Amino acid sequence: MGEKKYRGKQIFEWVNKGAKRWEDMTNIGKVLKEKLQKNTFITHVKIEKKMVSKIDGTTKYLFLLEDKNIIEGVVMKYKHGFTACISSQVGCVMGCSFCASTIGGLIRDLRAGEMIDQILQMQQDLGERISNIVLMGSGEPLHNYREVMKFLEIVNSESGLNIGNRHITLSTCGLVPEIKKLADLQIPINLAVSLHAPNDETRQIMMPIAKKYSIKALMEACEYYLQKNNRRITFEYALVKEVNDEEVHAKQLGQLLKGMLCYVNLIPVNTVAEARYEKSREEQVKRFQKVLKSQGVEATIRREMGADIDAACGQLRNNYINKKIKEKQ
Repeated sequence: MGEKKYRGKQIFEWVNKGAKRWEDMTNIGKVLKEKLQKNTFITHVKIEKKMVSKIDGTTKYLFLLEDKNIIEGVVMKYKHGFTACISSQVGCVMGCSFCASTIGGLIRDLRAGEMIDQILQMQQDLGERISNIVLMGSGEPLHNYREVMKFLEIVNSESGLNIGNRHITLSTCGLVPEIKKLADLQIPINLAVSLHAPNDETRQIMMPIAKKYSIKALMEACEYYLQKNNRRITFEYALVKEVNDEEVHAKQLGQLLKGMLCYVNLIPVNTVAEARYEKSREEQVKRFQKVLKSQGVEATIRREMGADIDAACGQLRNNYINKKIKEKQ
């Protein structure tokens, strides 16, 4: 716009403080404000619904976008601070059979500003600073590669939210080319890969992306990521009763990951009516963990949070949309 560089920094800092109107920016001149008002806009994500868990204080948000689409966000409180789980897309095209986020498919990508604004709205509502971010909400972050990379740059900026890369986790279902592209950037974020099966046959039943990228190709991409970044990878494994939770699966997974700089996050699958999957029994989950550890693969069992408020990704949004459809009928 032909303005001096420091003006850009001033505006950037205001927006990252949560300013939504140009007139609120007290150190910006009137002429520039009018120019900005005419040529630009500030993203405004609104809280449509908020639910707070009585069990652990986990807070779930439904955000209303300017085009009336709905996305989700979750804030979880830990000893080390507040972690925000945010969405990167409206819906999801990946089609994982156990996930509510994919029901209805992909509507559109989120802009970097819409991702940032989820965090700003959470901070403003809670009166607390978000110290950790997980890109594990609705959508596949690497399918929205350009905007997610822009988001990472903005959120890490000292003039912005100043959240360190080591406090950011990006979760992917396994887009092999994009994992390699991310590796080449050598951004020291945490990578979480949704694996969910130790062999192609089982994984293809659960995750359509497995038909495009084999486990061998995915493991090669993960090894490449480790060569470039030397940061431990998390493998997410949603345990489904009598699908991928047997001892044979645990042994296969142990052999697949043995010797790799990684650990496995075991997740008792969330109940999604449309998926018809059942959660593995607690003793089965612990047995699965024991087998992995016996093969030298570190494994943790994810603590269930916000169970009383549909806090898993896609659940609340899906219920909200279904309710709206019924109301129209």
